[in-house]
Amino acid sequence: MKLSNAARGRLTIVASFAAALLLAIVPGPDWAEPFRPEWVGLVLIYWCMATPQRVGVGVGWSVGLMLDVLYGSLLGQHALAKAAIAYLTVRFHTQLRMFPRWQQAASVLVLVAINHLLVLWAKALASEAPVGWSYWTPSIVSMLVWPWLFVILRDIRRRAKLA
Repeated sequence: MKLSNAARGRLTIVASFAAALLLAIVPGPDWAEPFRPEWVGLVLIYWCMATPQRVGVGVGWSVGLMLDVLYGSLLGQHALAKAAIAYLTVRFHTQLRMFPRWQQAASVLVLVAINHLLVLWAKALASEAPVGWSYWTPSIVSMLVWPWLFVILRDIRRRAKLA
């Protein structure tokens, strides 16, 4: 059975989000937890930037809700944050696509920091605010991972013949 281009594109996007969700919940050593990139946010930023007509605020909200369920956190805190970064990425996708990779990485740092700030705000409202600078290290690690993840996802998008 041969898939149509549209079905292949949807499957590719869904598979990349499934991989990102898996990477987000796979347990690691306690010392490495602060250095875990924001995988779901990075994949969301990529697809919103590359195919804003397919991936946008609704997808951001949906994967954020999935994260809330997987983490067992307050329902809606990750959904709000992911919807916000999806909106910002779709809004500025033409500018982001024109940036050199290092400027894209700096933009990713800002977007992921906004994501963490919104989650922190929701946790503070629920009296669960984390303490310490280690809360912000995933933003920096995500910025460092971005150039490689961008190249990998771009290659996957081209192989799937997604516009």
